[in-house]
Amino acid sequence: MSLRPTLAETLTRARADLRMGVPVVLVGPQGAVLAAAAETLDADRLADLRVMGGDLALAITLWRAETLKARPYDGDLARLAIPPEAGLGWIRAVADPADDLRVPMKGPFISLRDDRAALARAAIQLAKSAHLLPAAVVLPVPDGAALAAAEGLTLIPVTEAATALIAATPLHPVVSARLPMMASEAGRVHIFRPEDGGEEHYAIEIGRPDRQGPVLVRLHSACFTGDVLGSLKCDCGPQLRAALGQMGAEGAGILLYLNQEGRGIGLANKMRAYSLQDQGFDTVEANHRLGFEDDERDFRLGAGILRQMGVSRLRLLTNNPAKVRMMETMGLEVVERVPLKVGHTAQNAAYLATKAAKSGHLL
Repeated sequence: MSLRPTLAETLTRARADLRMGVPVVLVGPQGAVLAAAAETLDADRLADLRVMGGDLALAITLWRAETLKARPYDGDLARLAIPPEAGLGWIRAVADPADDLRVPMKGPFISLRDDRAALARAAIQLAKSAHLLPAAVVLPVPDGAALAAAEGLTLIPVTEAATALIAATPLHPVVSARLPMMASEAGRVHIFRPEDGGEEHYAIEIGRPDRQGPVLVRLHSACFTGDVLGSLKCDCGPQLRAALGQMGAEGAGILLYLNQEGRGIGLANKMRAYSLQDQGFDTVEANHRLGFEDDERDFRLGAGILRQMGVSRLRLLTNNPAKVRMMETMGLEVVERVPLKVGHTAQNAAYLATKAAKSGHLL
């Protein structure tokens, strides 16, 4: 018998630590580093890191490095030496593009080049998975295990973590219950909980879809601003209601409500992207300036839920061919792509044009 946390549980602890500003220890064949999220690190802990000595660096993604004209010697990321006189203001200004236009010149930067890139890469990925800015302050340490034990810090083996962070997270059904809705009185909500401690995901079932035939399905990513507030900047709310309405009209269907706000970057970062859009950047450019990919969502979650619900053949309600390809890659048969062209407004015209031009949406 062992009460030792699993790797998934340890990673969940690490995400919580980073969100609270607590450093974690990453260990691997390249050595060990202390890693803290640039967004939540406070002045006292920064001072403690400096006292320890060593090459204190800020790890950022390639997208952010390209925006800053910093040399990405590590390929998909750059590690920038933090000047001895630099404080939290410098770190936040490099990590967060909020003031890029007001203060465009932040360098010159000194990019580090050694064998610790894998440790920095894991730190960035952890920050991303915690819905923080993808930037981490990293400090090499001689004995990571001893430091973690002495300071009570979470210790993460990078080799195993790198695989776990990109693996599909298993989901388990929790409960389901009948829910009459405006779209249909014959509604039922199923709750699925991931093993990694992340947000739960929902399947809204309308009627009794025939598992043998193609089921009308919508993979809908959570959009607080559109679904709840009625935002005119996107078409998410109208798509949600139209999809449920069509399922109600046909008498059957399944809508997956996946908690992947802001294309997987979280609501806070989505609001940062909106702020950048107000400065003139489109939705893809805004994500890149923040250091994210165009789309950070994981549609494998949806495929896993559908398989658990006994669905293998779909009529997929989407304008996004990438969803079709992902479902087919995961072994599901998409018999038909059903267009969902609703919610066009004067306020989201540029957003929709960008989705069509840069993300391949069929609008």
